[in-house]
Amino acid sequence: QLQASGGGLVQAGGSLRLSCEASSRTSRSYYMGWFRQAPGKEREFVAAITWSSSSTYYSDSLQGRFTISRDNAKITVYLQMSSLKPEDTAVYYCAAGSGIPTKMVRSYDYWGQGTQVTVSS
Repeated sequence: QLQASGGGLVQAGGSLRLSCEASSRTSRSYYMGWFRQAPGKEREFVAAITWSSSSTYYSDSLQGRFTISRDNAKITVYLQMSSLKPEDTAVYYCAAGSGIPTKMVRSYDYWGQGTQVTVSS
């Protein structure tokens, strides 16, 4: 129901745009989020957006470099990442949840398969 794409290998300082195509079922969810998980680390919140009002929420440490957006017609959510750093290397997941947007993994009901982002120094 969620298909993430757009990951790849990029040099430090570069940019990538991730896409997450949702189904009509998940588009009825209240909000969409991006998370990431580096090897040996817990999954962490990156950003979230609501389908209805486009309200956005960001990890405090990433705001300014990452931008989340959505295209309702395409039922697709994007994560534009710029000024990438080696520490941004992780598998990035998109997820969908209902209710009040949160930064907690357990609040999301549906998860995509993840897309690998590798930032070389």
